[in-house]
Amino acid sequence: MAHLANINQAFRRLRRRTGLSRVDRFQTMLYALLTLLAVFMLLPLVYIFNNALKPYSELFIYPPRIFVQHPTMQSFIELFNVTGSSLVPVTRYMFNSIVTTATNVVCVTLVSAMCAYPLSKHSFPGRKALFGAILLTLMFAPETVGIPRYLVVTHLGIMNTYWGHILPYLAAPVSVFLMKQFIDQVPNELLEAARMDGAGDFTVFFRIVIPIVMPAVATVAILTFQGIWGNTESSRLFMQDEAMKTFPFFLSTLTNGLANSVARQGAAASAALILFLPNFIIFLYFQRKVIATMAHSGIK
Repeated sequence: MAHLANINQAFRRLRRRTGLSRVDRFQTMLYALLTLLAVFMLLPLVYIFNNALKPYSELFIYPPRIFVQHPTMQSFIELFNVTGSSLVPVTRYMFNSIVTTATNVVCVTLVSAMCAYPLSKHSFPGRKALFGAILLTLMFAPETVGIPRYLVVTHLGIMNTYWGHILPYLAAPVSVFLMKQFIDQVPNELLEAARMDGAGDFTVFFRIVIPIVMPAVATVAILTFQGIWGNTESSRLFMQDEAMKTFPFFLSTLTNGLANSVARQGAAASAALILFLPNFIIFLYFQRKVIATMAHSGIK
């Protein structure tokens, strides 16, 4: 009995130390509800993983099941066999996606930061008007700039090149806005002290500003990655050469024009998982920096 009393006393001390003693019944019910909601929101993730491992006998079973009973890698084998007899293998589409996405992430992040820095820390004529114009572009739907983009790409002569996947997306108003809001909070005294020590603008920018705003850099990189990795617009509008198209475009054409809707569904499921995984992994890795950016940029 004494041993049991000591355990109860230790548990009460632990509850007081951790604040659990202050959790009332309403908070307990709220935590339980939020836990159930989190489990419910995880179901699509569980489904996409299980769906890629299902054989055809389970893909179209009724009623549908979330969990796979007999996992197989046949869907992934089918995905690579789909283009086995064609001139463009699936690995070429993946390579194009990796190259264009990586280049866009680096270029958009750098261009957005270099645009936001003078808007935040330098005074020049028309600065407010320029920033207002950048904010104004946030009002335009992506469809409204489709034709101007096509005309610009055509006149630059970058159709069927990697530049056609990259240049149309370098101007990212949301990224510039996020960067500026974060750079605004960098103390001016710190920058002035660096300039008094002989540092130029590029030194101040790369050695002081960028390390301080790394959460914003990570957020812009994630947003850019998500936008470009799943983008099919550049492949549809600017690429007539099949070898220059990307993996998301290949995924969108897997089951198109087939009279039998059952065909290639396994390959489409495995391709969807491959397309989803990089987004999932990168977001998990950088999620703390994203939350820090939203907390300090004025966006609630």
